[in-house]
Amino acid sequence: MELKDIYEFIKDILNFKLIDTDKIDFTLGTILFLVISLVLTSILLKLIRIFLTRKLPLQDKFKFISFFKFVRYIAFIFVIIFTLSISGVNVNVLLTASAALLVGLGFALQQLFQDIISGVLIIIDKSLLVGDIVEIDDRVGRVVQIKLRTTRVQTRNNRIMIVPNHKFMMDTLLNWTQNSPVSRENVSVGVAYGSDVELVKKLLEQCVQSTDGVVKENDVTVLFEDFGDSSLNFSVYFYVENGINSPKIQSDIRFKIDTAFRQNNVTIPYPQRDLHFIEK
Repeated sequence: MELKDIYEFIKDILNFKLIDTDKIDFTLGTILFLVISLVLTSILLKLIRIFLTRKLPLQDKFKFISFFKFVRYIAFIFVIIFTLSISGVNVNVLLTASAALLVGLGFALQQLFQDIISGVLIIIDKSLLVGDIVEIDDRVGRVVQIKLRTTRVQTRNNRIMIVPNHKFMMDTLLNWTQNSPVSRENVSVGVAYGSDVELVKKLLEQCVQSTDGVVKENDVTVLFEDFGDSSLNFSVYFYVENGINSPKIQSDIRFKIDTAFRQNNVTIPYPQRDLHFIEK
């Protein structure tokens, strides 16, 4: 058998029609081309997954593996449609029949894809880590788990807040512990005019430094903020080890300030208003 005859024989086999209608023409060669395309797509996706996860911790790798399984299914669908199209199969028949289903599915999956992509970006660029203290919509909590679609945040009331990952990408995120495990807090107080301001400064520093939860190694700063209508306004700034406990630490400092002021005859004034009566 000559080479030309072998070529014609293979060509006839590949062109053997499994389905032959007016709108669908499906051959054995189409199946072979489709299988090769799926195998190459699978290899390419695996190489991409290995490249992206090579430096990630084991826990994050498992998240990516589950995500790439989902991506692989979507990629296979597009490869099948594209392969059939360039092979001469009229895929418009299939797409037209399922158009309404695809549109509805697209709207349903839009938010899901947005959350998943945001989860991938969070894991890759490490803009958010487990243990970080974050502020979301005026609520403060600690990140306890990061998944591909959602992130779980434990609030100060020991409640779990489930946040869609796209929220971290679209809204401004205030991460209290991104740069340092400690965070800066303050307590403000007003004293009566005529008070010894140096004594006030000393008492505020002592009250803060003697409170549990305050980082002793960091400086305590007392600022004379302003001359108020009824008081001299001071603020004491300090650092805490755990931002979640800031309200309790601030409360303890206020208790100590009240006690210290009473012992040293420093007055916290009431708001004062002067009323002038004009007789007619």
